[in-house]
Amino acid sequence: MKNSRRMFILIEAALAVMLILVAVTMVRERNGKELDRIAVILQDSDASQWSAFKYGLRAAAEDQKTEVFIVSTEGRLSAEEERILLEREIENGADAVIVQPIPGDGTEEMLEKMEKKVPVMLVGCAASENGEASLLPVTAPDNYNMGAVLAEELLEDYGGKLDEKTIGFVSEMADSEAVQSREKGFRDTMQGKGCVIVWSVSGSGESEVSPGEQAAVDFVVALDDSSLVEAGKEAASNDLHGALVYGIGNSTEAVYYLDLGDVRCLVVPDEFNIGYQSLTEVAKSLDRSFYRMESKLISHTVLRREQLFLKENQELLFTMNQ
Repeated sequence: MKNSRRMFILIEAALAVMLILVAVTMVRERNGKELDRIAVILQDSDASQWSAFKYGLRAAAEDQKTEVFIVSTEGRLSAEEERILLEREIENGADAVIVQPIPGDGTEEMLEKMEKKVPVMLVGCAASENGEASLLPVTAPDNYNMGAVLAEELLEDYGGKLDEKTIGFVSEMADSEAVQSREKGFRDTMQGKGCVIVWSVSGSGESEVSPGEQAAVDFVVALDDSSLVEAGKEAASNDLHGALVYGIGNSTEAVYYLDLGDVRCLVVPDEFNIGYQSLTEVAKSLDRSFYRMESKLISHTVLRREQLFLKENQELLFTMNQ
């Protein structure tokens, strides 16, 4: 009888200890979630083109009860500078990183090494080269499709034919996977339409190029926000020899030049959703031990001057101003 009672007491004590351990574990997990810190590394992070993206990050961080920290950067980073920033943030306690990959040899390999330490989410485009599938999750717009849609908009303005019309491409980083996909989408759509691609230039910082310094063309096609803003600025100053500007952009400056009429058509990726979805995926991976982050393909919107302030575009414009 005494042995049975002793056994009962031991079992009760063991259950009590297990209950305490479970409770402590739950408290630790809850506290850990509150302290999850996600670092974000972008090129020229204070530029207005990131306003909607950062607004999406903040909204998701609030919903997911995480802390998001955007690393301050200026201008274009090198792959080595990005590696140093990543290592620093991980050493400083980042639980995960969201990063805009820098084009170049070894970038994907470097990011894969980082991914062995903390979860890594790419934004904007993949880090892979030659059209290969990314081995890391990516939250980005359909860059090829945006280029194709931009070409379709231009064709629609001219009845589907551009006989003997000339086009020049301008971009900030020609080696970016995003830019290459956009240009390919545009070129593929324009095949057999009679137009001629005269030049394709890129540059930033000390090597910055001006589309107005190139041979005269009928259309300047800007493949990213920085280039679109520069082309809009030159069109406003009558420095493009009469060329009409079509492009891809997502800043208030890009919308400004569209509103002025210096940009004829603007394709806008949903940067708010890129920020929101990328951080949400990262938060899930931190919250669930065996969760595998998924790549997300984000939508885009076509803006024209005459449609700029329609009700359906107000939310998009609002996110750009945050």
